[in-house]
Amino acid sequence: MGGEMAVERSTSGGARRTRGEIIREVVLVVGLYVAYSATRLAASGSWDVAKSHARGILDVERWLRIDIEHALNTATAQHTWLEVATSYWYQSMHYLVTPTVLVVLFFRRPLLYRPARTALLGATFLALFGYFFFPTAPPRLLGQYVDTVSESSVYGRWPSAAEQAASGAGSVTNQVAAMPSMHVGWAVWVSVVLAYLLRRRWAKVAVWGYAATTTAIVVLTGNHWVLDAVAGAALVLGCWWFAGHRYGLWAPRAQVDAELDDLVGEVVPDTRRLAATNDDGLALASTVDSPPPSDPEVEAPRA
Repeated sequence: MGGEMAVERSTSGGARRTRGEIIREVVLVVGLYVAYSATRLAASGSWDVAKSHARGILDVERWLRIDIEHALNTATAQHTWLEVATSYWYQSMHYLVTPTVLVVLFFRRPLLYRPARTALLGATFLALFGYFFFPTAPPRLLGQYVDTVSESSVYGRWPSAAEQAASGAGSVTNQVAAMPSMHVGWAVWVSVVLAYLLRRRWAKVAVWGYAATTTAIVVLTGNHWVLDAVAGAALVLGCWWFAGHRYGLWAPRAQVDAELDDLVGEVVPDTRRLAATNDDGLALASTVDSPPPSDPEVEAPRA
């Protein structure tokens, strides 16, 4: 497998996809997302338990001295432009960037697509266990934090918390699915993909700005705790590690070269045998078609 990944790295084009492959992948991805959304809603839990879990997380963060949510959220709420910018990022980027990267991989990097898809869908599926067994309220629902996304809704396409409550939308969304943060998890997934595809070291480092920005925004808007973000990132990285080893993505360079040498060694003898066969055939044809050699001792009949 490592050899296959190395071969793909050296090619710029992608393989042509059949209609069946496209339909299969669309059904798989869309089906899992629908199941994810439905299960996430079903795993709503109780408010008392979710708030208790949130306070427990906050206690751990205070012990670790990483309880920065309140300071960052309060600072964001004091600047309307920052509220609007962070809200647009929070509401839109994971819907735009993640599917785009997945589609590009499907058509242009088919060998990388398989481990990438496995890591993405696996992490998304496993996150449901967190929502089921550890329902957690986000900071914005504990009272002393500001729901900046709701406050900036007048500038965007999303409803405010009051509008959701009035329309009953709050009953069809899971408000206590904070742990783990898949906003951060999906952003980390994108950064891993781009870091693998890019060649320059500075570019590999720069693409992690997307994951870092998303992490900051989920905290600034009061939608996640720092430990939610850590859990989401760890979940995706763990799934990437598993999928990468499953498909030979992280194979050492020496192993990749050895596998390529083996492949070449298997192909070359077959090529030589084919060439030898062709040479024998040509020699035989030459013998049949050419006239027999003349005997120098036999004189040709005189006219």
